[in-house]
Amino acid sequence: QVELVESGGGLVQAGGSLRLSCSASGRTFIIFGMGWFRQVPGEEREFVAAIHSGSETSWYADSVKGRFTISKDAGKNEVYLQMNSLKPDDTARYYCAADRTFPVGRTRNDYDFWGQGTQVTVSS
Repeated sequence: QVELVESGGGLVQAGGSLRLSCSASGRTFIIFGMGWFRQVPGEEREFVAAIHSGSETSWYADSVKGRFTISKDAGKNEVYLQMNSLKPDDTARYYCAADRTFPVGRTRNDYDFWGQGTQVTVSS
């Protein structure tokens, strides 16, 4: 079992920045990749970014490419999402997720463990 806890959400004006953190505990050695997803009430949970646990290889949704950066600190079992140039459309609850299998997934069904999420609200 892997436990994930997100932090760092909040209210920010358009154009601003936020940094989300995800702390993993438990059987972290089984994790192949880590991802960030977001969800707005009434809509599907959508992929934002992912990173391979054993390298710096990362992937991004087109909607955030160039604005968001995923990174990790393997020694602390933490993953981060630096979000710059935020837009009102980025408003959502952001979830951290862990993937046990190859390749690192980009859909909700690829991930095995989820955090509770952290709310990000971008005002116009």
